[in-house]
Amino acid sequence: MRKGIVIEFLIKEYLLIDLETKQQINAQVRGKIKYYNFKKETNNDLEYSKIKIGDLVLYETKDNQFFIDSILPRSNSLNRPNISNITQVFLVFSLVKPKFHFKLLDKFLLILKKFKLKIILIFTKIDLISEPELILFRDKISYYKKFFPIYYIDSKNRFGLDPLYNLFTNEITILAGQTGVGKSTLINALTSLNLKTQEISEYLNRGKHTTKNSKLFFFHEGYIADTPGFSKLDLLDFKIEEVKNFYDDFLIFADQCFFNYSCLHINEKKCKIKEAYQEGLISSIRYHNYLSFIKEISEKKKNKN
Repeated sequence: MRKGIVIEFLIKEYLLIDLETKQQINAQVRGKIKYYNFKKETNNDLEYSKIKIGDLVLYETKDNQFFIDSILPRSNSLNRPNISNITQVFLVFSLVKPKFHFKLLDKFLLILKKFKLKIILIFTKIDLISEPELILFRDKISYYKKFFPIYYIDSKNRFGLDPLYNLFTNEITILAGQTGVGKSTLINALTSLNLKTQEISEYLNRGKHTTKNSKLFFFHEGYIADTPGFSKLDLLDFKIEEVKNFYDDFLIFADQCFFNYSCLHINEKKCKIKEAYQEGLISSIRYHNYLSFIKEISEKKKNKN
């Protein structure tokens, strides 16, 4: 058996890259695919699963054809997009067209933190605003720099791209962000993939989806994913009591709350998070977005029931 990574779905087969030789291989499946889920607490680690982009698989050769035998344990697994074993996310936002919103940023961060992924913030289209406007934005976003690496780029003129290349080495990188922010344009600027891009809809001021199926591309000793999804952000999978756990800035003070880590930081007495927010140690925008997400989750769960 040899080991490969699934990089693309074809009509009746899968495109793999052999992890040792880096050779591309077209492989088929026969019947159900075995998946060894070592994380599941059961006496039987063997399950069956559908293949995802990013899956590490064992494959064999028979009669000059390649066949996938089994899927190796996944480090993580996303459903929208349908991809696995991601190690980091480039979270991409444009400064204009579509306009940047802090609430959307915090919602993306909340969802991505749940998957325990390394997050890198990329802000595009800096050529479309003035220098004073850029300086003002950098100042507003500086709070996030305490927790996430931040890069400002102009993909069309290739400004700010050089520091990004080494970030791909030994990583499987996915790009996330609102449609129309320039994810495909960024990939095209970094690589020679020439992925299809789409102009912004004048009516909605949002980009239209140009990527229909997830794919992985071998790039700079790592893999880069071009994927659909991550546009409609649903918080329904979150429990109200767990949301606070995905705020790095909250965790700094949480053990000082009167109710310790069980505090929801809403109406509880002697809440250190509320105190830190009032003293300017926690961003006012972040805290109010947190309250908004708690309300959104609560209302959606009520409507569901």
